[in-house]
Amino acid sequence: MINVGIIGYGYWGPNLVRNFFGQKDCVIKSVADARPNRLELLAKAYPSVQGVLNADGILNDPAIDAVVIATPVFTHFPLAQKALQNGKHVLLEKPMASSVQECNILIGLAAQKNLLLMVDHTFLYTGAVEKIKELIDTNALGNVKYLDSTRINLGLFQPDINVLWDLAPHDLSILRYLHDEKPYSVNATGISHTHNGIENIAFMTINYQSGFIAHLNCSWSSPVKVRMMLIGGDQKMIIYNDVEPTEKIKVYDTGYELKSDEDKNKILVDYRVGDIYVPKVNNKEALAQVASDFIGGILEKRTPRSSHHIGLDIVKMLEASEQSIKNKGAEVKIS
Repeated sequence: MINVGIIGYGYWGPNLVRNFFGQKDCVIKSVADARPNRLELLAKAYPSVQGVLNADGILNDPAIDAVVIATPVFTHFPLAQKALQNGKHVLLEKPMASSVQECNILIGLAAQKNLLLMVDHTFLYTGAVEKIKELIDTNALGNVKYLDSTRINLGLFQPDINVLWDLAPHDLSILRYLHDEKPYSVNATGISHTHNGIENIAFMTINYQSGFIAHLNCSWSSPVKVRMMLIGGDQKMIIYNDVEPTEKIKVYDTGYELKSDEDKNKILVDYRVGDIYVPKVNNKEALAQVASDFIGGILEKRTPRSSHHIGLDIVKMLEASEQSIKNKGAEVKIS
């Protein structure tokens, strides 16, 4: 039985507590939050769980085997570092840390201590993304050429990270899971409409050596909430609409074929418009699968789906996007 401590009982923390509480191979021993009113809510909902005001109450507790960290990103590194140093497995909320350097230190420490380090990219466990992965892996789309994603809404403006660091990890994790090729470079542009200079609208293009390309549009300044992804293959295309309650995925039997022509100034294209179908998607709760994968990874000593490798790759892309924005959209290569 794995004893778990959860740090942070704000927006996401209650969801984590609920889903870990339902796991058969673990027990939540303690939850830490610096706000007494949040711990009062915890006590009402889960009287068997100990509430502590300081994260050290979890990090220094020898009875706790694994720590889940759901706090602002700038705290991820010091909290995770101390947890690993104290011999505890770690599940971090996204993004993994504030820099590639911090990620590499945590990965090295986890390897040295033989501990599991995982990042909660919840979307990788949704039925919709699993179905898209299945369609791509079985070549149902043909050769996948591009991914185009829009994730926009009104707020919440963040005081310490820009809109890409806030929203893009969702789409970057899906991209990384669906398309295993490592990206070559990033171009990004953004604008701040506030006094603090933190971008609230940003666009990001991820370039690949193979010719595959991905584009992300993220905003805190939209009057409507849009969560849409287009994945284009040369045989079929997918629209993934996450705000759609039932038909989240639509597969379009639509495509085009270039015809060869001696005149290079002409482009001859055959267009094909076919049927649309809606595949059945498993509606299981993704966060329960995250909790199960984390606990299972500890017990079975295996790499989880949302591994620290994916977490690192996402921070590499985010860090490159930040550099590109500062340089007016200049291409930044990813190491």
